[in-house]
Amino acid sequence: MIIEDVAFPAGRHCETTTLGALLRHEGVDLSEPMLFGLGEGLGFVYWDAKSMDFPFLGGRTKPTTITRTVADRLGLTLHIQETASPRRAWQNVVDALTTGRPVGLQLDSYHLDYFTTKVHFGGHCVAMYGYDDSHAYLVDTAQQGGAVTTSLTNLERARNERGPMTARNRSFTIASPARRPDLAHAIRTSIRNNAQVFLHPPIANLGHRGIDKAARQVTRWLDRSSDPSRDLPLAATLMERGGTGGALFRNMYRDFLAECATIVDDDNVRLGHQRYAEIAPLWTEVARQITAAGETGDPEHLARASAFLTELADRERHAMQVLAGVRPD
Repeated sequence: MIIEDVAFPAGRHCETTTLGALLRHEGVDLSEPMLFGLGEGLGFVYWDAKSMDFPFLGGRTKPTTITRTVADRLGLTLHIQETASPRRAWQNVVDALTTGRPVGLQLDSYHLDYFTTKVHFGGHCVAMYGYDDSHAYLVDTAQQGGAVTTSLTNLERARNERGPMTARNRSFTIASPARRPDLAHAIRTSIRNNAQVFLHPPIANLGHRGIDKAARQVTRWLDRSSDPSRDLPLAATLMERGGTGGALFRNMYRDFLAECATIVDDDNVRLGHQRYAEIAPLWTEVARQITAAGETGDPEHLARASAFLTELADRERHAMQVLAGVRPD
């Protein structure tokens, strides 16, 4: 069973690629930066735990939060299902496809046939548009091949995996609203809300406070790692090429604000875009310094990364204060 014309060309981030493919099939065609921004996706987390081999720097909200928020902003009908039963999980997918709608899946990318880098990541999303006796047909990011397939056996394993960021065989479908949503209103609301959450994080490893914490912790990373030549470049690669669109999602948010400035007339949106255009390259420089530290073992590179992160915490706080001032309608 195959649903025709399900695609989202050149997608960079897994959840917005999945969401974009589902929405295009419903006749709602929005850019990936617009989906990311409407979903209030920009964030920051410094995540370290005893069970982790190495700290993780994240630049967005939790998995499927973007999808839920976009649905709320645009008045979409979002139907999410979860189950502990692999058999019931498969039936949920078959039922959705039978209605003629592609279905979004959250799963662990480690088990997918087409992933060449085998790292467990339970927050990965794909759009499924069909299956045959042995394989599932999926839409993933351009980096992963766009239109791809994986065996049904490995799809079940990926969906049923347990661990950090995983879900219980989560699947979801989207139906478009009867009336065209007010995009300008949705933009203003999403920008303000994202700014407020970033400015007022509930714990110290999130938002601008988390960036400050990362600045303090990163100088210890050579000692924190059992294999710095592996762990530090991998952390930097995840920042730049791990489905982030570059610069830990800051490139994507910059592009969102640029698009917003053509839709809403607000000086704070224009200034916010200018600020994030200046911020994004600094994140790329942080990643470059972390990579160099891992490759050379020279702690001076981590001292430079720390200095950039301290500057970024301040710059992002000021940028979000600007965006928090975007006018309501």
